[in-house]
Amino acid sequence: MKVVLFCGGYGMRMRGGADDLLPKPMQMVGPRPLLWHVMRYYAHFGYTDFVLCLGYGASVIKDFFLHYEETASNDFVLDQGQVQMLGTDLSQWRITFVQTGLETPIGERLRRVREHLEGEEIFLANYADVLSDVDLHAMVGAFEARPTMVGGMLAVPPQSSFHVLDMFDDHKVHGIRAVADMPIWENGGYLVFRSEVFEHLEQGKDLVADTCAALASSGRLMAQQHTGFWKPADTYKERAELEALWTSGRAPWVRWGTGEPCPH
Repeated sequence: MKVVLFCGGYGMRMRGGADDLLPKPMQMVGPRPLLWHVMRYYAHFGYTDFVLCLGYGASVIKDFFLHYEETASNDFVLDQGQVQMLGTDLSQWRITFVQTGLETPIGERLRRVREHLEGEEIFLANYADVLSDVDLHAMVGAFEARPTMVGGMLAVPPQSSFHVLDMFDDHKVHGIRAVADMPIWENGGYLVFRSEVFEHLEQGKDLVADTCAALASSGRLMAQQHTGFWKPADTYKERAELEALWTSGRAPWVRWGTGEPCPH
């Protein structure tokens, strides 16, 4: 089952630091970029065939993998000048790099990689900038069990720390509550589709606002609710929080190398 990763955006909300020219998926968390963390998570579940939808910063992403340093995240032995790896990340990975344009909406990016998904009845997709501890096999299994569904997405509680006000017509406030306490769900960015989705993708349209919205209106979009760990990396603050989790050794998305067997 292939995994399509949308990694061509500018990441404007991440701008302002020393790394502000990097595409957002290449912002670092620990010794590796966000994109690697997302891919490594999918690989833990056995999904190792990736299609990268490139755009802004494509050369940075290509160079990272073309000159990949296994020693940055794996143990090794240096014996008389020869490196002997004790572990490896991407020896089993297959990565297809596709330039899908600089200003291209995500739905159009998906349309442009259709030929690389031939024969895939079901495939996965991700924005490549969100980390989670979601059980990917459970998500795929739930989707497979509902054959009338064309698309599925992870649904997570709202992440905002702001508060909303309940007001009367005379402008008096009669209640205050946190956004996170409201009975609403956000798109979590972990997606699964049947190949039929390409029949619903219109040229130049967005994937969620246009295609998924149309599928929802026809009852062919499902959601997998997830109340566990989920965190985007849209801002420097959020990336710093991910960095702190990594440094502490308590990063919930790091299920590899913990002794937990890789599901198949």
